Amino acid sequence: STAKRPCILAGGGVLMSGVEAVRTVKELAHFLGCPVATTYLHNDSYPCDDALAVGPLGYQGYESAMKCIHESDVIIAVGTRMNPFGTLPQYDFAYWPKADACKIIQIDVDHRRLGLTISGEDNVYIQGDAGLCAEQILSGLQSMNASKIACLANKQQRMDTVANYKQQWESTLDDWTFHGDVQYDREGKIRPRQALRALEQALKGKNAVVSTDIGNICSVSNSYLRFANEGVPSFLAAMTFGNCQYAVGSVMGAKVAAPNRPCVSYAGDGAFGMSFNELLTCARENIPITSVVFNNGQWGAEKKNQVLWFGDRYIGVGLNEKGDANKVASFTDIGRAMNLEAIQCRHEDEVFDAMNVAIDNQMNKNKTTIVEIMCTKELGAPFRRDAMKLPQRQLAKYQQTNQTQESQTGQPTDI
Repeated sequence: STAKRPCILAGGGVLMSGVEAVRTVKELAHFLGCPVATTYLHNDSYPCDDALAVGPLGYQGYESAMKCIHESDVIIAVGTRMNPFGTLPQYDFAYWPKADACKIIQIDVDHRRLGLTISGEDNVYIQGDAGLCAEQILSGLQSMNASKIACLANKQQRMDTVANYKQQWESTLDDWTFHGDVQYDREGKIRPRQALRALEQALKGKNAVVSTDIGNICSVSNSYLRFANEGVPSFLAAMTFGNCQYAVGSVMGAKVAAPNRPCVSYAGDGAFGMSFNELLTCARENIPITSVVFNNGQWGAEKKNQVLWFGDRYIGVGLNEKGDANKVASFTDIGRAMNLEAIQCRHEDEVFDAMNVAIDNQMNKNKTTIVEIMCTKELGAPFRRDAMKLPQRQLAKYQQTNQTQESQTGQPTDI
């Protein structure tokens, strides 16, 4: 009641608690006029089209969410273990507020998770169901005299700030998507962010379930995956397991559980190379899915580290034919050999239509489709810049490999 700048952090527990829990969190947010951020890889835990939704935290999350969290004096973390990936710096912004500037009310059903990531003497930790606890907090506030709830005095001003932060973020994201450095453009290859935006637009309003693998491009998709369905599980990800080849298998399970919904997997060519054989099961067992593969001829997440901190000495990260960066495996040809539908995209204008055709194949023709997107080698930010340091070798014979600064371009030299 004394908070002047509260913020809600909605985790996967809100969704697991059920649709009424999501509605209660939404009612609480609108009562207080406070923004609602979602935890890392739980983009579906709060409807993205709500005026107070500011998006996900974590790797390639929304700056609007990070700004709101940073300025908060109380964070109501509902149904979340507070994954460390959702509190670490992003975009060179250490957004998590200092302990003396912000108190946390953390709600989780597992008492072992309370205070595990963020602890403090002034914080409040509650073991309980996300929906029931949010309902009690809302009921308690509604029973109070409005003059005793400090944040109601500046409610409209804070809501205007939320709208402004959201607009700023969308402008930034558009700039990153459409106005990147032209030196990385290649004929017949699509920039990853442009592909992700086209997929986002194609999936809008389709009530789809999306599963993402680990990897550079798939992780950048955190900026583009939006779910408007209230209380409907729609997003599957490997979370802190970080297990490669997750996406295809998990979305197959989703299709079995929800046959009336489009089910789509995102994977890079590395992860897809480990899992595409499961598409034979899709064909054999009549489990139609849409499988997107971003083909850039490299293990992108690992290669990004070698670009930044190891002087562009690439070891074990190339998936192209040796000596020719443009010769890569054709998953379109492999798909057709498996009697699947397959579409290859070499221009950003082809992605939207390809996804719509693939979903039509899935929902109306019971066919699995591979959508192969031929991408440039441009890479997003590293996962843990905060945890990496330039290597310093101790043996004399390796001294020439020491690095004194990060890569100036931040992009592969074989781009």
